[in-house]
Amino acid sequence: MAGRNEWARAHFSFAVKTAAANVLADNRMQYMALNLDTIRALADRIAAAHGLEVVEIEYLGSKQKILRVFIEKNAEERARQAAAADTDLPEKIASGELNIDQLAWVTHEDCQGFSQDFGTVLDVEELVPANDYALEVSSPGLDRKLYKRADYERFRGSIIKLQTFEPVAGNRHWQGRITSVGKDSIELNLLALKQKGKRQKAGVAEAIEIPLANIEKANLVPEI
Repeated sequence: MAGRNEWARAHFSFAVKTAAANVLADNRMQYMALNLDTIRALADRIAAAHGLEVVEIEYLGSKQKILRVFIEKNAEERARQAAAADTDLPEKIASGELNIDQLAWVTHEDCQGFSQDFGTVLDVEELVPANDYALEVSSPGLDRKLYKRADYERFRGSIIKLQTFEPVAGNRHWQGRITSVGKDSIELNLLALKQKGKRQKAGVAEAIEIPLANIEKANLVPEI
C-alpha cells in the first residue's frame, strides 16, 4: 500500500493515504459504486481479529475522499479493562499517563494495527472507487455519536445533545440526561443541565420523550 502514515491529535486516530495500483484500475474504479455494506462486513471481520468492534463507518466523497472508521474494544475487553481500572483512572487519563479513550479503551496501537490490515485489503479488493483516498481510523471520542437504540441503552444515565427531524414540543434541539430507553423512544431529564443557583422557570418541562425514529443526530456530552 503506497503512501504515508500520519497521527492526528484529536482522539486516538490513525490515517493512511492510499492509492490504487495502476491507471487502468483507477479509471475502472471511478465508475464503481461504493458498497458500504461490503466494506462494513470487511471492517467487522478485521476488527474482530484484533479484539475490536466497528462503531460506524463514514465515507466523505468530496474533492478529498475520506473513508472514516470508528472503532472500540469489544464488549468483553471493555468489561475486563473497566474491572481492572483503579480509583485513580480519571486523573491518569487527564494527565496523559494512560493513553486510552475511557469509553472505548482504544490505543494508538489498536488504530494503527487495524488501519494497516484494513487498508491493505481495501486496496487489494479495490473496494473504494477513488484514485486517491484517505483512510482514517479512530476511537469514537468522548463526544461520540449515538446511532441506534443499543447505544442509548448503553449510555443511559449520560447527558446527550440531539437534533430531531421534526420539532418536539416546538423544538428540534434538545439536551439532557437519558433516564429511560423504551422500545421506540427515549426520555431525557432536562433538569440535568440546571445550573447551580438558578431557578427553574415556571412552565418549563422537567423531561421530554423523543421518538427514536425522529432523532436525526445525537452525541454524548462529556462530563469531565
